[in-house]
Amino acid sequence: MPSDYVSPGQEYTRDTDYIESRITADGADGWPVEPGRYRLIAARACPWANRMLIVRRLLGLEDVLSLGLCGPTHDARSWTFDLDPGGVDPVLGIERLQEAYLRRIPDYPKGITVPAIVDVPSGAVVTNDFAQMSLDLSTEWRAHHREGAPDLLPAHLREEMDAVMRRVYTEVNNGVYRCGFAGSQAAYDDAYDRLWTALDWLEERLSTRRFLMGDTITEADVRLFTTLARFDPVYHGHFKANRQKLVELPALWGYARDLFQTPGFGDTIDFAQIKEHYYVVHEDVNPSGIVPKGPALEGWLEPHDRASLSTGGSPFGEGTPPPPPRGAERVPQHATPLPGGIAPVG
Repeated sequence: MPSDYVSPGQEYTRDTDYIESRITADGADGWPVEPGRYRLIAARACPWANRMLIVRRLLGLEDVLSLGLCGPTHDARSWTFDLDPGGVDPVLGIERLQEAYLRRIPDYPKGITVPAIVDVPSGAVVTNDFAQMSLDLSTEWRAHHREGAPDLLPAHLREEMDAVMRRVYTEVNNGVYRCGFAGSQAAYDDAYDRLWTALDWLEERLSTRRFLMGDTITEADVRLFTTLARFDPVYHGHFKANRQKLVELPALWGYARDLFQTPGFGDTIDFAQIKEHYYVVHEDVNPSGIVPKGPALEGWLEPHDRASLSTGGSPFGEGTPPPPPRGAERVPQHATPLPGGIAPVG
């Protein structure tokens, strides 16, 4: 397993140099939107990949963009398909996601990351630019959205939403990693202070509005939710982001429960895989490899009473909830408090 997440004496800096090709309606980069042509490769453990799982569900793209799931752990070379029979992805016919990267760039020098979208005919990765990927599902793939799909990028909110998402990314999504992978006390102290300044801002913001941008869910909520779902099981202890637990922050905890109980959000969360990934893969942070049994999950289903903050009737606005996840994509019962792995509708 890799053991170089922490660089002694240094702050953590995320490498954001991705394969930036885009799949677009007009195929400007050479990759046109085509139902059935591409395969989304994700891992339930990864918060960045979790975004794509949520957006794909909300927009109803299951029939046009197939899904391959890697297991929760990986070695220094690659994420692997150890959840599939024989350890081989049934569509791509590969054991390691690395093989798809090398088909695109034979001497690919960087880490093998999820999510990635692979061109099935060539077997090559098209993009691993997770930030742009979910935006394109909302815009470039619009012709293939399900009837009733929500508008996750409302034009009249876009300028403010982009600013909110930038702060959520730098200070929270990546902020927990800056705490956990800090290589010095000074780097950790700075990361910790930045993280909690942002969480206090979010706690205040969400005390007067149901969702980050108002009465309905948007891409901004997707991006914050995947970090909140991992906060108490992983980031509070493993990454030392431990001023308070999520369950001790009234607005954020109510907001997180509200989203968890919304179809398309909580039914993508596999708490068992999340914990196994962080506590096993990060050997330099957790050298024993012991995976904690807690925390208890039942609290995620407690009433949240967030609807009182909304003037609208539904988190989906004029849209509708997605149908339940399909059997093969359902989170197993031992890894979720949702009965049958399905979020209630209504």
